[in-house]
Amino acid sequence: MNDLQYVLLGLGLVALIGLVAGLLVRARTGPPPPGPATPPEPVEPRIGDDAEVPRDSATRTVDVVDLPTAPPVERPESPAGRWARLRARLSRSQTSLGRSLLTVLARDRLTADDWESIEDTLLTADVGVGPTQELVERLRTRLRAEGAQADARRALRDELVHLVDPTLDRTVRVDGVAGKPGVVLVVGVNGTGKTTTVGRIARVLVADDKRVVLGAADTFRAAAADQLQTWGERVGVETVRGPEGADPASVGFEAVRVGVEQGVDTVVVDTAGRLHTKAGLMDELGKVKRVVEKQAPVTEVLLVIDATTGQNGLTQARVFAEVVEVSGIVLTKLDGTAKGGIVIAVQRELGVPVKLVGLGEGVDDLAPFAAEAFVDALLDA
Repeated sequence: MNDLQYVLLGLGLVALIGLVAGLLVRARTGPPPPGPATPPEPVEPRIGDDAEVPRDSATRTVDVVDLPTAPPVERPESPAGRWARLRARLSRSQTSLGRSLLTVLARDRLTADDWESIEDTLLTADVGVGPTQELVERLRTRLRAEGAQADARRALRDELVHLVDPTLDRTVRVDGVAGKPGVVLVVGVNGTGKTTTVGRIARVLVADDKRVVLGAADTFRAAAADQLQTWGERVGVETVRGPEGADPASVGFEAVRVGVEQGVDTVVVDTAGRLHTKAGLMDELGKVKRVVEKQAPVTEVLLVIDATTGQNGLTQARVFAEVVEVSGIVLTKLDGTAKGGIVIAVQRELGVPVKLVGLGEGVDDLAPFAAEAFVDALLDA
């Protein structure tokens, strides 16, 4: 073995000894501490990475998804244009009254029988005994004074306008004071169209850009609350209601509370149709008014009367006036009767003006009452 071989052998032995020594040291001290971790490469997140359903699962397209759709909100007809449209409808149902009166008054000489016929016509139209006698007396005096120059049509119109009284304040008080909403309480017996009238009033107010809340205090009929809520939804108005059979006063109270909280202009409260022969129910109506006024004063109490009931409507009016302070009359179904004289009779009976009239079945067939336009419709002028 030469010198070079001895050198290589020595180096190999040294390396072997070093390796063995290193292994012995590691066995005694454990593995070396780990070095600093290398941060992973950033990964761009993709849509669906955190979904329960894998990203590559079948998906639905938008055309098969049931999306909720809000019902369209209607824009009611402006109150200013209603009376002109409704007048023609009224005149068609009242022409028999005007025609009968004018036919008799057009005669050259009026006899006692003629004047009796005029009285009968007015009484049949539910003008009432007192107003009829007053009208006939004023007409006789005027036509006698004017003689041959008398204009019977003009004289009759003037005297009818006088009886209807255009000087009465027919403003529907829907605005409150001191930051409180106006509160309109709507009362009346079943079958007069009361709930429908409340819905129509809401439409009139919305057309005037009023913010409105409705109170469904007719809790004895679930259908009444459903009907009122439907009216409200059509014009974007909230309806406050309670469970069937709930205390009507509490529902009225809650409706006004919501109105105050939301800062609306007007709260219209529908009440149960009260049978005027049941004193207990009438007392309850008084309670509704008292409880509601703990939130805000009642600014208007509207009594709804079916014009086709004639003199029976006066009986209703008297009893309601004893329980709540009625401030205005709403006459419904006025186009369905020739008894338009009920306007005069009910005003005389209560000393309260007719403020609104319902003509027809349309959603906007409610209009502010106009005395002269009403008389012109009676006479088909």
